[in-house]
Amino acid sequence: MLFEQLEYRNQSGENSVNWEVNGWRGGDYQRLWLKSEGEIGTETGDGEQETQVLYSKLIAPFWELQTGLRYDSEWEENGSKDRFLGVIGLQGLLPYKLETDAALFISEAGDISARFSLERQLLLTQRLILQPELEVNLAAQSVEEFGVGSGLNDIGLSARLRYEISRNVAPYVE
Repeated sequence: MLFEQLEYRNQSGENSVNWEVNGWRGGDYQRLWLKSEGEIGTETGDGEQETQVLYSKLIAPFWELQTGLRYDSEWEENGSKDRFLGVIGLQGLLPYKLETDAALFISEAGDISARFSLERQLLLTQRLILQPELEVNLAAQSVEEFGVGSGLNDIGLSARLRYEISRNVAPYVE
């Protein structure tokens, strides 16, 4: 298990606890992946989360074909909503060490969406690492209940600067 993100955000409005966790079990050719990310407000308890359970098979050097299920849920004082989606994706390493994760999602209602992300780790020193990331979310149909519009929904560009105290602990700023 790798906790990519485990943080408390002190921000204008409501503060939150955020996480992004990835882990796998298996060998070099077949794996079972668990991916989870989410956010919980510290004052109201409102939040959202996404969890994926995927079967992965190596199809080429550095490339895995993944398929499985995704579960989304959002909750607030007024109630909650959730949905299941089927997932088919490709995860691998492009030239110049660009980590790539592309996935196509099909909801239980037949709604189609996709996500594409690129990430690179740049070693500034042996322990100081800059990690830029680009993420794009697209949808074929609008799903107003989950705040998803048709077409390009968002483009996220972020950079994380972390200092590895040890291989297991690396505080960061984003």
